[in-house]
Amino acid sequence: MTESQFWGYHLTIDAKACKLEAARDGALIAKFLTHLVKEIDMIAYGDPQVVHFGEDNKSGWTGVQLITTSNIIGHWCDDSGDAYFDVFSCRTYDSTKVVSLFEKYFSPERIRTNFLTRQA
Repeated sequence: MTESQFWGYHLTIDAKACKLEAARDGALIAKFLTHLVKEIDMIAYGDPQVVHFGEDNKSGWTGVQLITTSNIIGHWCDDSGDAYFDVFSCRTYDSTKVVSLFEKYFSPERIRTNFLTRQA
C-alpha cells in the first residue's frame, strides 16, 4: 500500500517512571498537549481536556486533545509516574518529534514506542 492508501498513523508510547512532578501536573500536561499539536503541525479541535480521576494505584491524569484529523490521548499514573500515550491521525506526522517532546516534558526512565499504519 502507498501512504495515501492508509487510513491512519498511530504512535503508542509506554513510558516507565516519568518524573513524578511532571506526571502529577495537570497544567503541564495541558501545556504539553498544546505544544505537541503545534510541533507536529496539526490543528487542535478545541482546547485539551485534562482530568484527574481513578482509585488507588490507578489514579492519575488523563489528557485528551482532539485534532481535526483524529486525537491525541494520554494517561499518567500518580503512583508510579508511568504513562501511556497515543497519537492517532489520518494525516502523516513525524513520530520522532512526538517522542522527543514527550521525553523533554516527562523525562521517563524508559520508553517503548510502536508505530502502526491503520487500514480496515
